[in-house]
Amino acid sequence: MKNLFHRYRHVWILSYAFIYIPWFIYLEKTVTNHYHIMHVAIDDYIPFNEYFIIPYLLWFAYVTAAIGYFFFANVKDYYKLCTMLFTGMTISLVICTVFPNGTDFRPVIDPDKNICSAIVAFLYSTDTCTNVFPSIHVYNSMCVHIAVSHSKRLKKYRLLQTGSFLLMLSISLATVFLKQHSAFDGLGSLVMAYIMYQFVYSDTYVPSRKKVSEKAIS
Repeated sequence: MKNLFHRYRHVWILSYAFIYIPWFIYLEKTVTNHYHIMHVAIDDYIPFNEYFIIPYLLWFAYVTAAIGYFFFANVKDYYKLCTMLFTGMTISLVICTVFPNGTDFRPVIDPDKNICSAIVAFLYSTDTCTNVFPSIHVYNSMCVHIAVSHSKRLKKYRLLQTGSFLLMLSISLATVFLKQHSAFDGLGSLVMAYIMYQFVYSDTYVPSRKKVSEKAIS
């Protein structure tokens, strides 16, 4: 048991859930009115499509599978992924705390239309239209794909790389086609992911000046 605990001691970082979940639930219960409406013109041109609930829900498996894989396969990549995920999620909570936000363009759903509509209707009933900027769905999906694309072990699997990119894209599109988020929420996630990438992954591909000089001399 002692050896097992030592081998998987990096599990400690997952205790972040005990910070994120209570904080998020608190915001869901308290941010109910007097919040800033997130809306840009392009939102009015994006039609509602209940079938996007499929990639939207696959987000849970996508993120969980990535964390689980790197947990067992590569601790360094695992720490990078978790650092990027949890830092961005914390920033999102801080933003929603000091700048309460939400949307106001959810359509009326007929749950009897089809199974996807029924699931969306259930989602609307359990998930409020607040605390949307930046979109965690979009941000986390980007983080996972970045981790997958930077993995030395996974780089050789082109089909996996392509599948990861398409799933990330589908999940991101799902947030606006389900009217869960404004396109501006996704843009905020993109900016946050870009900034976080510079801190977490930039050293992976940017060689130091010393290495560049040594290579030039040789």
